[in-house]
Amino acid sequence: MAEIQRRHTSDFKMKAVLLSYERRNVLDTANELEISPKLLSKWRSIYRKYKEGSFPGLGKKRIYYEDLKIFESEKKLAESQLRLVILREVIKLKPQSKQELYNFIHQNKNKYPIGIMCQVLGVSTSMYNLRMQYPLSKREIQVSLYKDAITSVFYEFKQYRGCVLIAREICKRGIHISEDQVTFFMKQLGLKRKVKKKYKVTTDSKHTLYISPNILNRQFTTDKPSKVWVSDITYLQIEKRFLYLTVIIDLYDRKIVGWNLSSLLSTTTTILPAWNMAISNRKIQEGLIFHSDRGTQYANKLFTSTLSQHKCVQSMSGKGNSIDNAVSESFFKSLKRELIYSQKTLLTPKEMRAEIFDYIENWYNKKRRHSALKYKTIEEFNAEI
Repeated sequence: MAEIQRRHTSDFKMKAVLLSYERRNVLDTANELEISPKLLSKWRSIYRKYKEGSFPGLGKKRIYYEDLKIFESEKKLAESQLRLVILREVIKLKPQSKQELYNFIHQNKNKYPIGIMCQVLGVSTSMYNLRMQYPLSKREIQVSLYKDAITSVFYEFKQYRGCVLIAREICKRGIHISEDQVTFFMKQLGLKRKVKKKYKVTTDSKHTLYISPNILNRQFTTDKPSKVWVSDITYLQIEKRFLYLTVIIDLYDRKIVGWNLSSLLSTTTTILPAWNMAISNRKIQEGLIFHSDRGTQYANKLFTSTLSQHKCVQSMSGKGNSIDNAVSESFFKSLKRELIYSQKTLLTPKEMRAEIFDYIENWYNKKRRHSALKYKTIEEFNAEI
């Protein structure tokens, strides 16, 4: 009876050849692997010629090693280009939910490999197959859309927003959802808004300087820009020390028109730089009311004379009454809750300056929705005028 010829895998052949070179003995290696020395010698001869392309598998053509590297590089390049094409098509569609991604894959399954599309879009191939076999109901699609929208807005705004503001933002984007629905789905998704933390007041009002009367008297709305500005100073802890943030807010649209971050609490390093920024950003009117607390930075002659030169009226809060400057206090609470308290480690001065700039200029003044503006952004509010 004829002996059945054994078939050896490509991996076995490659390992046999490399083992023979390692031991420098074809005969012993062949005996150990239970193959003929002649066959092993043949494999070694092939390896010397083709290297890594010696044993491509049954029915596949051998490729010279250098050609194989070129082939693999060209294959990777072609795949990268294909991924880019797929990504561009998806971006044009602007999908709002995973179901829309599944639909895209299904519609293009004859155009692109399903596996590559799933990888590019970050979805599971098995889940795609499941959804194609058992499509979602209209209700499931709606719930999925709600959850994706809530999650997107929640993390887009760095976990700062609660159910009310998230609901308003989603409705603004064309998806109708109630606050109760947002609350319900946020609980299901385990999304929790970052909580407030207490902070201490740094105002030094124990001085003999002149104290202006409280002209503002808690009238925190106005009908024109540059009619009332409010200001305050707070501390921000960094590595080994503190920085002091001074802001000037226009009550008309709640915009931070001037701000400064300093390492000292003097007038020349806090309110004056913030004031100079404010008057360069927004033209002031004669009779502008400038309201602040009773801190020495605002009460000293250097700053009061600056206000007098611009024909502004100074107003100060009552002693120890933070409610008289509630708008500034509210801003600092939001800043610390949304930015400062979310930091896991203390920032360097350079990092803090970058974070404050991004928060004020890119977030607060442009994207954040303000309850005082009926949940519009500052840009949306001013565009309606």
